[in-house]
Amino acid sequence: MVVGATGQIGRAAVTALAGDGWEVTAVSRGGGRDESWPAQVRTARADREDDAALAAAVGDGCEVLVDMVAYGPAHARQLVSLADRVGSAVVVSSISVYEDDKGRNFDTQGEPDGFPEYPVPLTEEQRTVIPGDTSYSTRKAGLERELLAAGERLPTTLLRAGAIHGPHCRTPRELYFVKRNLDGRTRRLLPFGGQSRFHPASVHNIAELIRLAAARPGTRALNAVDPQAPTVAEIAGAIDAVMGVETETVLLDGPPPSPAVGDTPWSVPVPVVCDMSAAERELGYRAVVGYADRLPETVAWIEEHLAGRDWREAYPRMFQTYGDLFDYAAEDAYLDSLGA
Repeated sequence: MVVGATGQIGRAAVTALAGDGWEVTAVSRGGGRDESWPAQVRTARADREDDAALAAAVGDGCEVLVDMVAYGPAHARQLVSLADRVGSAVVVSSISVYEDDKGRNFDTQGEPDGFPEYPVPLTEEQRTVIPGDTSYSTRKAGLERELLAAGERLPTTLLRAGAIHGPHCRTPRELYFVKRNLDGRTRRLLPFGGQSRFHPASVHNIAELIRLAAARPGTRALNAVDPQAPTVAEIAGAIDAVMGVETETVLLDGPPPSPAVGDTPWSVPVPVVCDMSAAERELGYRAVVGYADRLPETVAWIEEHLAGRDWREAYPRMFQTYGDLFDYAAEDAYLDSLGA
């Protein structure tokens, strides 16, 4: 059973599991289906916030429950309450649960000297934030703690995803460069010398990890990222290549001069790069795609979703998360000051 099946990762996971021979029930609030799924995939309607509805969807039981949308200790307890009818679980978490050895994490990045300095590469042995209700990171940490504590009662593989990319994303980082190209912007500013690396994670690679974990139950937390972590300059160049445009890049040595000028969704002062050795060792994992391999489908989906719409209407969560990413007047003024 796949909960959150019509979301970004869920669509790919259902396809991967069905292709591996599983009898899949795709659960979502709307009960819909993706046109790419095999005909034998069943669908069910349930809101995962509704304990009774989720329990009804599980019915007499399932061998594996895959949860894309679990978030916080309450959802973990909800899953554990179904342990007598569920053989094992695979649950999507996030690399945002990590903190560095000084207690810095993604929640402290806005503070002076607050951005975490993680080891490169970052392994699953790195400490995590204290669970709580204060942020996305602390709630994901609470989810993890509860599920890992369940142990053999409900063997759970937690997948700590990086910067997820692929079609159907509600907050696609690629939007930053796609929209600029569509708007005919011929120059761009990249802070930190364009060398920022924030490890991406393709929905197809995450789906492959889900497929493997479903067949190898266990209690574990594993990173879930792509085989390479390209720099933001390399990502921008790859998107340009897909869209057939050429852009002049102005590199800044330090941070963005303001939140509205050059602050891309990948711009971090130190690299966030994860290690995938544990998944390779425990699951026999091998990535199925690299970042650029499926970039054309991501770009095409963003273009289609943007067509004829204000970007804030098309991607409201992107605006809520990052603010105004396209203040071209402020950017031009800054570029003019550099020229002067």
